[in-house]
Amino acid sequence: MQMPPLQSRVQSQYPFTFSQSSLQDFADCPRRFQLRYLDELVWPAVEAEPVSEAEVRQRDALLFHRMVQQYWLGLPPSKLAAMATSSNLARWWNNFVSANLELSQNALHTERMLTARLGEHRLVCKYDLLAVRTGKAIIYDWKTFARRPRDEWLAVRWQTRVYRAMLVKAGAELNNGQPFEPGEITMIYWFAEFPSEPTTLQYDEQQFTRDWSAIETSAREISTTHVFPLTEEGAHCRFCVYRSLCDRGDQAGAWQDAEAGASEGSHLELDFEQIGEIEF
Repeated sequence: MQMPPLQSRVQSQYPFTFSQSSLQDFADCPRRFQLRYLDELVWPAVEAEPVSEAEVRQRDALLFHRMVQQYWLGLPPSKLAAMATSSNLARWWNNFVSANLELSQNALHTERMLTARLGEHRLVCKYDLLAVRTGKAIIYDWKTFARRPRDEWLAVRWQTRVYRAMLVKAGAELNNGQPFEPGEITMIYWFAEFPSEPTTLQYDEQQFTRDWSAIETSAREISTTHVFPLTEEGAHCRFCVYRSLCDRGDQAGAWQDAEAGASEGSHLELDFEQIGEIEF
């Protein structure tokens, strides 16, 4: 008797929804992808030490994103300032208001979600802010890093690649039914701790072709994977909630070390910088 072909774990969850976070998790550690997105396993290990400080920063980062969203929806800055009840929030909010980003001539889309087909599955991403004007689009993403990451590190992250490529693929509804040309798209990472030092990444046709091909290739690889091995990069395990489950240590790394890694160009990043995919 002939056995039926083995179905991959991803194919069994048809259609699977990919995101920049899931693609990044698979790139960093296939086992983490399996545990988080396929097994949907909640594991109690903390991401970073000291716990209280990391939790406060995560809470503040989420609230900051909410405050900025409400600002672009038209709420008065003075009213929103009352929500800044911590030193981090007060500093970030003052930096944001003082930056005086002039976007009044643009159509603004805050916390906007776009989806596109990705083979048999789909890709989804959620933007902090899209500013559109006469066929041009600026993607804004708010970051609360304590250390400023290197531009080169941000440029190769899946977030950058997915967000810009997705706007080309699925952004026509924001541009009078016409697809955005890659050369008309800019992505800006704005840092609450470094308001005068944003990272500006212009897009082009060659980058789009490369990025979308990489997205499709990664999705196909994940879709046909049956065994999800542990990463060989032990540094990733220091900030992973599953590290004790995988016998990769019990103690979390310091959150400052993760952000230092980002500023030095490594691939360490804490989940509280994935706020763009969290539903408020």
